[in-house]
Amino acid sequence: MKIPVLEVFGPTIQGEGAVIGRKTMFVRTAGCDFRCSWCDSKFTWDGTAKDDIRMMTAEDIFSELQAVGGNRFNHVTISGGNPALIKGIGSLVSLIHEHGFEVALETQGSKFQNWMTDIDQLTISPKPPSSQMIQDLTILDEVIQQLPQENISLKVVTFDETDYQFAKMIHQRYPDIKFYLQVGNPYLDDTVSHHTEKLLNHYERLIDRVMTDDTMNQVFVTPQLHTLLWSNKKGV
Repeated sequence: MKIPVLEVFGPTIQGEGAVIGRKTMFVRTAGCDFRCSWCDSKFTWDGTAKDDIRMMTAEDIFSELQAVGGNRFNHVTISGGNPALIKGIGSLVSLIHEHGFEVALETQGSKFQNWMTDIDQLTISPKPPSSQMIQDLTILDEVIQQLPQENISLKVVTFDETDYQFAKMIHQRYPDIKFYLQVGNPYLDDTVSHHTEKLLNHYERLIDRVMTDDTMNQVFVTPQLHTLLWSNKKGV
């Protein structure tokens, strides 16, 4: 079964969630069932990169990972879009594990695949109101219930107080799952000046908000690390 691939790049650092800062290779797949208003990877679903999609076998993808990354990696992040839509990713996960490497993946929790139980670091990122998407919590419950708790974490991106309240609701709904609160990036236009400084100001405000909230004592408050370093540059 072939996998629609848009990018294979790295090694670089993982910029989000429980594996933030981790040296990794990336495989970016095409396709998503959401259309988030602030998505920084719209090219995975809006058709603008349709000519760049390659239908690849697991063996093809792993060969390209080795060609690009050499012996400089032992961790692979599968990204999107929403990779959880793709049944064939299970064969890629198995192949990566056969070589002794770990696999991370992020999904919004709208779809379950059996191979997701084999992901080493699985981030589930429900989408807040600012995304203009409606997260089906019943489906989210079903997805989470089928996954090994020790391998998963939750992450919510926040842009405003409404998003923050959504994040609190998600954290309280699943209090025993490690929870990451991440500041959103509203500056998707590359012409924006002082991008890093502006993002850090948002990050500081989010930290200040959490510090005064006794219902958020167990959360991790993180930036989107790669945007601080490289703004909206692709392939890093």
